[in-house]
Amino acid sequence: MTTAIATPLPADWRDFLALTKPRVMTLVVFTGLCGMLAAPAHIHPVLGFTAILCIALGAGAAGALNQWYEADLDAKMRRTAGRPLPAGRMDRQSALHFGVGLACFSLTLMYFAVNLAATVILAASILFYVFVYTIWLKRRTPQNIVIGGAAGAFPPMIGWAAATGDLTTLPILLFLIIFLWTPPHFWALALFVKTDYANAGVPMLPVVSGEATTRTQIGIYTLPMAAAAIAPWPLGLAGAIYGAAAVVLTGIFLAFVAQVTFRRSVPDDSMAPEKRLFKYSILYLFLLFGALVADRWFA
Repeated sequence: MTTAIATPLPADWRDFLALTKPRVMTLVVFTGLCGMLAAPAHIHPVLGFTAILCIALGAGAAGALNQWYEADLDAKMRRTAGRPLPAGRMDRQSALHFGVGLACFSLTLMYFAVNLAATVILAASILFYVFVYTIWLKRRTPQNIVIGGAAGAFPPMIGWAAATGDLTTLPILLFLIIFLWTPPHFWALALFVKTDYANAGVPMLPVVSGEATTRTQIGIYTLPMAAAAIAPWPLGLAGAIYGAAAVVLTGIFLAFVAQVTFRRSVPDDSMAPEKRLFKYSILYLFLLFGALVADRWFA
């Protein structure tokens, strides 16, 4: 008897789109756009669109390269097993070529159409996500999200640099907000998909250190995030519209975090507070950055 060797089914455009992690890309593009619109300089609409396109393509490239490298892990986790590579709809070489091609195209276009500063930061974000987070940290340390979170914090800096050609205090604060937001956001997710990460051998904090430690760390990281989120207002970098929104939105965030942080006895099938925190954390970032743009344009 001979054993048939499985070959990937022909991939279509939806599989290549799935490689880019479009849901993650939405937040990346939005924060990049907000960084651009909050900048004290006007960029030509065509160049602005080009810069945002490059951010989207760069994020897509990073997502594709992440899935290329982590195909074995994705196959072991229920929530990622349907992705193109573990599902057998695409071969790894195609994903690699697609990711590298997108990265090169996004950087080339950003350099020739926009400016060098935005190109350098975009390159740093792609390289950081692929080499530091995906290849180096993800499988080695429960601090993968803490350090690797920097990769997702670059977009507002890229958008700002695209408009101005430089960086000042505000875009650095925007970077810091997302950097500090990432651990409570992802650890809330990790709490209710802990089994997936354990099965795949990924050393996420709940798997390595337990739920109690993870809950405490969520609370610890949220405090400096809250301070960074409100800081642009008292520092005079944003006005009352942003200040009021930041205080209210962050207060709600802290309330959700408190529900998660101070839980100690949790039934296996009851992760409602963790799911609420995860969902709200996404909405929080959209609303907070949207308030910054509204403050800049309508104050």
